[in-house]
Amino acid sequence: MKLLRYGEKGQELPGIVDQDGNIRDLSGIVTDISGSALLPETLQRLASLDLNSLPLVSNPGRLGACVAGIGKFICIGLNYSDHAAEAGLEVPNEPVIFMKATSAVCGPNDNVEIPRNSVKTDWEVELGVVIGKVAKYVSKEKALEHVAGYCVVNDVSEREFQTERSGQWTKGKSADTFGPLGPWLVTRDEIVDPQQLDMWLEVNGERRQNGSTRTMVFDVATIVSHLSQFMTLHPGDVISTGTPPGVGLGMKPPVYLKPGDRIELGIECLGEQRQAVVQGD
Repeated sequence: MKLLRYGEKGQELPGIVDQDGNIRDLSGIVTDISGSALLPETLQRLASLDLNSLPLVSNPGRLGACVAGIGKFICIGLNYSDHAAEAGLEVPNEPVIFMKATSAVCGPNDNVEIPRNSVKTDWEVELGVVIGKVAKYVSKEKALEHVAGYCVVNDVSEREFQTERSGQWTKGKSADTFGPLGPWLVTRDEIVDPQQLDMWLEVNGERRQNGSTRTMVFDVATIVSHLSQFMTLHPGDVISTGTPPGVGLGMKPPVYLKPGDRIELGIECLGEQRQAVVQGD
């Protein structure tokens, strides 16, 4: 299934993509694409629906983030060895964990805003993992049973805030609009192997990132299991699993986003995002 949210910011409604690529309204079935809607029993109920019986959304307009009510937005750093190399950093021995503020979450095609005093706003296409069942001290072998589905994430980052000022990475990752999610959440049953997905990103029509989840240092099952040793994962939590090489920081000389730029990105089977870059307030 492809689950999504559509409508103006703060007024999004839940939807599902039917077999013909049309959006059907799920408002009469679930209140939103959030915690309880992502439980295995709810997803099973949604999978059994006759989608043709649901209201057709002829003009969905804006797409919102594909997950609502996110409790934790967890990110994994340096999870592609070639990206670590371009950043001049060692491949870690275990996953590097940092958090992204949930206030950064926005729709997949919303504007990306360059924050005040930013000089190094950068792009990162990443595989997002959405939790669907409580995970606490789970094994790697059972980890994927706790995943509801997957989505595209643009882990927008301000590199000066992230690495050149004191403190941790979170403040370089958490500005408003720094977390586009979607266009939809693709349920786990549709993704045979999350480690076999091609991914890409372009800026102003020029290909910057070409990669694949095949080259992750730590795969999705390892990440979910590892995180569950340190915190309980809840339905609706989102994990962004790292980016392949080709970010602005790694270019010689480095190139960063500026107002007027356009970003396009996508992951095989998970859809595409398109964002205009604007100056924030």
